Amino acid sequence: MSKICWFLGIRIEMGIDDHPVPHFHAIYEDLEPNPEAAYAIETLEVIEGALPKLAHGFVLEWMDDHRKELLEDWQRVKQGLPLPEIEALEGTF
Repeated sequence: MSKICWFLGIRIEMGIDDHPVPHFHAIYEDLEPNPEAAYAIETLEVIEGALPKLAHGFVLEWMDDHRKELLEDWQRVKQGLPLPEIEALEGTF
């Protein structure tokens, strides 16, 4: 999987080997063990796993702002191309 963004202790990665629908994984690195969830890009639904409520809300906000880039990255990852990073959640660094 390739890292495409990091904000507020949340690492966003994308790969195609585990689920057929366009999706990405969000890993919350501020907790041990690191909670992880897979999100369907087109529906905004969690398709596997779970994040704490606040982290989940941040991921939904970020995903809504960057859905077009996420779908473009999905097409690139399917072709085996490198993925550009996507801008972090606005107001974070």
